[in-house]
Amino acid sequence: MGDTPYSKAAGAASRGIDIEDDYSEWELDLDEGASPPTYEAESHEQSSSARNDTDYVEGEEYEQLLDPNLPDQETIELHRMDSGSLASFDDETASKTNEENSPYEEVRAAVRNYDEDLPCNTLRAWTIGLTLVLVGASMNTLFSLRQPSIGLGALIAQIIAWPFGRAWEKVVPNRQINIFGFRCDLNPGPFNIKEHSIIVVMASVSFSVAYATDIILAQLVFYKQNFGIIFQLILTISTQSLGYGIAGMMRKFLVYPASMIWPGNLVAVDLMNAMYEKHHVSDPSVIGGRMPRYRWFAIVTLLSAVYYFIPGYFAQFLSVFAFATWMAPQNPVVNQLFGGTTGLSLFPITFDWTQIAGYIGSPLIPPWHAIANTTIGVIVFYIILATSFHYTGVWYSQFLPMSDSSTYDNTGASYNVSKILTPDFTLDEEAYKAYSPVFISTTFALSYGLSFAAITALIVYTYLHHSKAIWAQYKNSTSEKPDIHMKLMQKYKEAPSWWYLSLFGIVLALGFISVLAYPTNLTWWAFLLAVGISFVFSLPIGIIQAVTNHQIGLNVLTEFVYGYIQPGRPLALMLFKTYGYITMSQALSFVSDLKFGHYMKIPPRTMFMAQVVATTVSCFIQIAVLNFALGNIEGICDLTQPQRFTCPGGRVFFSASVIWGLIGPARVFSPGQIYSSLLVFFVVGAAAPIIFWFAARRWPRSPAKYLMAPLIFGGAGSIPPATPLNYLSWGIVGYVFQHLVKKHHFRWWSRLNYLTSAGLDLGLALGTLVIFFVFTLNEIEAPRWWGNDVVTSTMDYRGDAIQVVLPAGQTFGPQVW
Repeated sequence: MGDTPYSKAAGAASRGIDIEDDYSEWELDLDEGASPPTYEAESHEQSSSARNDTDYVEGEEYEQLLDPNLPDQETIELHRMDSGSLASFDDETASKTNEENSPYEEVRAAVRNYDEDLPCNTLRAWTIGLTLVLVGASMNTLFSLRQPSIGLGALIAQIIAWPFGRAWEKVVPNRQINIFGFRCDLNPGPFNIKEHSIIVVMASVSFSVAYATDIILAQLVFYKQNFGIIFQLILTISTQSLGYGIAGMMRKFLVYPASMIWPGNLVAVDLMNAMYEKHHVSDPSVIGGRMPRYRWFAIVTLLSAVYYFIPGYFAQFLSVFAFATWMAPQNPVVNQLFGGTTGLSLFPITFDWTQIAGYIGSPLIPPWHAIANTTIGVIVFYIILATSFHYTGVWYSQFLPMSDSSTYDNTGASYNVSKILTPDFTLDEEAYKAYSPVFISTTFALSYGLSFAAITALIVYTYLHHSKAIWAQYKNSTSEKPDIHMKLMQKYKEAPSWWYLSLFGIVLALGFISVLAYPTNLTWWAFLLAVGISFVFSLPIGIIQAVTNHQIGLNVLTEFVYGYIQPGRPLALMLFKTYGYITMSQALSFVSDLKFGHYMKIPPRTMFMAQVVATTVSCFIQIAVLNFALGNIEGICDLTQPQRFTCPGGRVFFSASVIWGLIGPARVFSPGQIYSSLLVFFVVGAAAPIIFWFAARRWPRSPAKYLMAPLIFGGAGSIPPATPLNYLSWGIVGYVFQHLVKKHHFRWWSRLNYLTSAGLDLGLALGTLVIFFVFTLNEIEAPRWWGNDVVTSTMDYRGDAIQVVLPAGQTFGPQVW
C-alpha cells in the first residue's frame, strides 16, 4: 500500500525570502505566485466564493445523509472545543476559531485551516531528502531479501529529518551559490514545516521496494533468465512511474473534493503540526493535556519501543495469546478454531501492537464505519462461513489446513511445481495429469472468492454512489462546495496536466520497450490491457481508499484475467500482474501524497518534481543494491542461507507465476474444477451494493448508510497470511478509540488520537530494529522458558493442524483433472 504522506503548515519565518512558489529560490519560472503572508480563511477571491455558493447541485443535502464520514448531525460547530479550534493547539490557530473549516471532524482535528508562506523548494530540503532516499531505498531493498524482513517507513524519515534540518540551520553558512546557472541559498533560514514535508514526500515515494524486483528475482534465481541490467532499470522505472499519469488525471476526483479525506495522511499531518507548534496551549481536562503534544508523542514512542521487547522477545506468548491451544497443543480442531497463526482465533487476544497493526495498519486511523465494515466481513466469511465449509468437507478441507497461503497436492504435501515444468519452464500437461491438481486452505479459497466479489461490488457501488459526482467533476464542475483547503491552494499554480500526460507517454514507451524488446512473451495488446485495467479501477478503488483508508487489490483480478487469455506464460503473467496492479497501486500512492501536499499547502509543481525525482532515483538505487546482493551474498535465495536471505518475495512471486501463469485459472476455477463454486461470488458482489443502496435510500438515517459492500468483501484482503486474530483485535481497538473515545472523550481524541497512533507505530518500528540488529543478526536466541516454548509447541504454530493425515501412498480429491 503505499506509505502514508505527511503533514502541514506553520513553522519559522522565511527570513524575508521572496517566495514566488517554492521554486523561487532557484529563480525558475515553474511555480506559483504567492499572495501576501498568512493567507487566511476570509481572504478568498470573490470568484471562488461565488462558485462555492452556486455550484451546490440539486439533491446534495440528501446525498450528505448517505456520506458515512459526515457526523450524524452535521454542523460546523459540532464537537467544537471550548478553548480553540480543533485544527491546532497554538495561540495563532486558536484565534481562528470562528473561521471557515473542513466539514469533516477528522480533518478539523489534524489539519490547520490557514496557510503560511514558507520556502520548501530549497537546496536543504533536496539534499536531506535525496540522502534519506539513498539510505532508505538501499536498506529496504537489501532487507526485503531476508525472512523475516525489516523495513524503514516514511514515519522514521519524518523523525530523522528534523534533527538534520535543524543542524543544517545552525551549521551551514548563510550565503548564495550557483548550481547549473541557478542561484540558491545555502541556508534559507529556520528549518520549516514545508521543507520537512517535502522531505517526507520523497521518502514516501521511494522507501517502498519496487514490485518489479520480485520479477527480477524470479527471473534470475528461479527461471535462470537474465535479460541484463538495462532491462531491469527500464522495467523498474516503468512499473514505478506509470502511475503518475493516472494520478494527474485523478486529481479533480480524488484530491480536490473535501469528501476525499485520505485518513492515512492525518496521522503524519498531526505529528508534523505537533513538531512545529509555536506555543503550547494546555487542556487540563484530558489525560496528557497539560504537556506539549510532541512530548506526548515522544513518551508514547518510548513506551511502545520498550514494551515491544516483552511480546517480541522475552515473553512471546503474549503476542498470540491462544491459551486454548496451549491446553490442547496436539488437537487439530482446537488449533484450527482458536489458533492465532493458522487458525480462526475465536478468542482474539493479543498484547502485541504488531499483531494489531502489522497487516492492516493502525486502527486509530480509519473511521469507525470502515472498521465496522471490515470486521463484519471477517466475522461473516472468515469465522462463520469458513467454519461451516471446513467442517462439512467443502474443497476436501479435512485434508488441508484451515488458514495458510501455501499450495498442496493430493497427498497433503506442499505442491512440487518442478514436477510439472518442462526444461523451458512451460507446463508439461502429461506430468500435470499424472501428478495432482492444486489444493489450498479454506480461508485461502474464500479469499479468492471474496476478491471476485470485491471487484463487482466496487463497480456497482461506485456507479450507485459516485457516478453523478464523477460526471460532474468530469464536466469541470463540482458536486460539493470547495472546502477551505481547496480555497487556500488556489493561490498556487497547479502542475499542468500536460506534465503528467507527457511523463505518462514517456514511461508508457519504456513499458513497451521492456515487454517487446525482450523475450517476455507478453503481447503489446495484453500490455495495454493491463494498463487499461489499472486506469479503469484507479478511480473507484481510490474513492474507497480515500474514504476508508483501505485499498482493494487487483492482484487476483489481473492474475485471473491473464491466466485465461494467455495461459502457459509465467513470465508474461508476472509482467501483466505488475502493470495491471502496481500501476494502480502506485497511482493511488501518488494521489495520497498529493492530498498530503494539499493539506500541507505545498505548491503542486514542487510536489510533482519532488515525487518524480525521488521515485526515479530510488529505481537506480534499488537495482544497484539488488544486483550487489545477488553477486556478493553467498547462497542468497537458498532456504538454508545462514543469514536467512531466502528471498521470500521472489519465491512467492515465482510460485504464483507457476500456479496462475503455468497451470492457469481454467484448471482451477472453470466449471467442473475443484474451486468452480467460487465464481458465484461475482454475482454476490454485484447484488450486495444494490441491496444496501435501497436500504440506505429507504432509511437514510439508519445504520444501513454505513454499509459498504466493497469493504465487507475486500477489507480483509490480507487473510491469509494474516489471520482473524489480526483483524478482530484491530477491530476491537478501533471500536474503543474511533467510536467510544471519539464519542465520549472528543477533546482527548481530537488532541492526541493521531499522535498516539504515530507513537505506537514508531515505537514498534524502533523496537523491531533493535531486536533485529542486536539479537537476530547475531543469532542470539530468545530466553528459553515456558512463555516462549509454549508458543512453538502447538499445531497452530507449526502449521500442521490437519484433521486427516493420509498414510504414505494414498491420495484425496478427484480421480481425473
